[in-house]
Amino acid sequence: MTSPQEAKTFEALAHVTTATLTTVLLKKGLRNVWIRGARPITPDAVGKRIVGRAFTVRFVPAREDLATPDSWSSPKSTRAAIEQMPAGCIAVVDANGVRDAGFWGDILCARMARRGVAALVSDGAVRDITGVVSTGLAVWAGGTAAPPSVAHLTFVDWQQPIGCGGVAVFPDDVIVADQDGAVLIPAALVDEVAALAVEQERLEGWIMDEVQAGASLPGLYPPNAEHQARYEASKQNP
Repeated sequence: MTSPQEAKTFEALAHVTTATLTTVLLKKGLRNVWIRGARPITPDAVGKRIVGRAFTVRFVPAREDLATPDSWSSPKSTRAAIEQMPAGCIAVVDANGVRDAGFWGDILCARMARRGVAALVSDGAVRDITGVVSTGLAVWAGGTAAPPSVAHLTFVDWQQPIGCGGVAVFPDDVIVADQDGAVLIPAALVDEVAALAVEQERLEGWIMDEVQAGASLPGLYPPNAEHQARYEASKQNP
């Protein structure tokens, strides 16, 4: 169950761009947080921003004795993983960046949508894209492909640390995804990063107003002591 503090933090993050988050995380010393290859590919992802805890899913390269259609019926399978996904989570799938096999298809996405999963993020490809779109699930991925996952991938497990798009993702880290892609916030830093990001957005909004009014950029962006003082004063007299 979402706590009041988590709900407040997620609401704040829903109004912060991933671009701002990468800047804030960079200032915290975290450079590798943007999941490469994950772009909005469904209408329910385009133009939206979604925030949620990461539910991780891991694939490794295909091994012929394991990556078979029979594996889909195994107790440890993609189907079983979906049944463990809590409502509101964002499924983050480590597909090794494979783009010539679809790790997920429309039926799996439909079940996720039915369970209330907020979004799907991956560095790989989905299949059955017309059906995927019809499920209403927001998907950030590397593209689409017709072949099934077992053509090039072996499912391993869920809720393990993974590497997705070159980013280390641990279960329950926070993912924010929008038009610029998907960004990871370490679970232990989410409240602090959210507060800093809200302030960064407020500052950049003030700077944009100054630019629109004709101000030049040197000393304004980033603000020097004089402009910083003007900005702080503006917060007292909104």
